[in-house]
Amino acid sequence: MSVQPKPRLTFEQWLEAERASLEGRSEYVGGEAFAMTGASVEHNTIVANITRELSTQFKGRPCQVYANDMKVLIRAADAGKYPDLVALCGEPELLDGRRDVLLNPSLIVEVLSDSTEAYDRGAKFALYRQIPSLKEYLLVSQGRFQVELFTRGEDGRWALSDYSALGDQVRLASVDATLALAEVYDKVDFTQGREGPRGDRAG
Repeated sequence: MSVQPKPRLTFEQWLEAERASLEGRSEYVGGEAFAMTGASVEHNTIVANITRELSTQFKGRPCQVYANDMKVLIRAADAGKYPDLVALCGEPELLDGRRDVLLNPSLIVEVLSDSTEAYDRGAKFALYRQIPSLKEYLLVSQGRFQVELFTRGEDGRWALSDYSALGDQVRLASVDATLALAEVYDKVDFTQGREGPRGDRAG
């Protein structure tokens, strides 16, 4: 019995299907689409908190923050992703008139879960590093007080800063903003057991 290969997609085919879909979302890497699953209460609360804090600090400034549904195209990797949150200062570069695919994020934020942590730290970060405009990559745990900021230096190397105290302040130079861990984790309850699954890739 022969195994039929999965049909390979182009980015344009994936994007057309995503725009037409009413059920769920998928991400695209090198001709394949990977299904995404839903997020936990803690995950959604953290994303909302960070969006609120950045939006407040962006008032009156030419800066934007987009959460959950903004796609990011990584041309060099032939990949399309849905980061948990993206931000930039200056004019957003968008793929086309639909204005739902961003090309030039300065900051990308991913909220970690048990099922996504290894991928977000490894293969996904490797993809994001191929975005020329990206200056900072923020990883936020949803199971404990821990925020890790990777910053791209002038030499292209990435440096890590780790924050784990509730009184810590995370300086985001790429968008000239600061996140207090107390605000990032506002209303997040760590006593509700282990993190729920939120797989970015399935199959």
